[in-house]
Amino acid sequence: MQVVVLAGGVGSRLRPWTNSVPKPLLPMLDRTLLEHVVSSLPPNLVDEVVVAGGYKVDMIQEYFKERDAPFDVRIVPEDKPLGTGGALGNCRDVVSGTFACFNGDIISSLDASTLLDLHKKNKSVGTLGLWEVEDPTRFGIVGLDENHRITRFKEKPKPEEVFSNLINAGSYIFNDDVFDWMPKGKHSIEREVFPELAKEGLLSGEAFEGYFIDAGTPSAWNQGVKACIEHQRYDTGSIASTNWFQQENMQIDAHVADSMISKSCVLGNGRISQSSLLSGVTLGDQCNLDSCLVGKDVHIGANCTLNGVVIDHGSKIPEGTVLSGGQWPLVEGQ
Repeated sequence: MQVVVLAGGVGSRLRPWTNSVPKPLLPMLDRTLLEHVVSSLPPNLVDEVVVAGGYKVDMIQEYFKERDAPFDVRIVPEDKPLGTGGALGNCRDVVSGTFACFNGDIISSLDASTLLDLHKKNKSVGTLGLWEVEDPTRFGIVGLDENHRITRFKEKPKPEEVFSNLINAGSYIFNDDVFDWMPKGKHSIEREVFPELAKEGLLSGEAFEGYFIDAGTPSAWNQGVKACIEHQRYDTGSIASTNWFQQENMQIDAHVADSMISKSCVLGNGRISQSSLLSGVTLGDQCNLDSCLVGKDVHIGANCTLNGVVIDHGSKIPEGTVLSGGQWPLVEGQ
């Protein structure tokens, strides 16, 4: 079957990493974010991935040509932002039959083949993966009957409008007749399509357990890394304690916890916690990194203390730098 990945954003919350690399290609352990998203379906069910996006999509196409992935990749570009519904609707001429659709930055334990089974059983137009939260006001919520049919859908309810703690987890199975319910052009599938399908009894949903992470922010990115380590979502490299090391037999003098360390890194003798280091990073001695995203070929001088910083590829940070939050290079007002 085909899988549509909604990847229309520029990844602004992960800047400056995404200034030069589109978010779907960012490496989480040894797989790209896009590959993690698609892995919600068993590999034998996926023959083509359709990427609906407008930011550096040529890079995505070229990457998967060279990688020899187990699925074909097709790009459906957005010339201008179309919203979730418009981006999916833009794919109406290239997808057919029953297909999956995933938001482009979700790391979760969902096995979407269970959604496919429910979808067929209920003869639905759409079937949603659902996740339970304490505060659902930032999400779309659903009412669910005993047959797992969605009776109501409300996007981002006010506190007084909350009728459920089950939220839309950004993972769907659709029939291609969903496009009959979608207007042309920019629109929101959550606000304009799902409520109408729910009224007609054509929307189903099933909750799953385990983990659900929207990896679009720096802190959530590192949560995604931690989940991928805990649940062995990698093909190469090795786990030591709570860390993933791409390069085996590294000499490690630093204290490292809950982190991703890519190849050709030199760590010094400091502390690294809940951080993601891409390839070629060099740390001076006595550095303390906590909740940082460190780009490729970054050099960090000795005695630096960095907390919650996203560091651009190729950066050089002077020794003794102390920084909490934000980006490097520094942006105005930081």
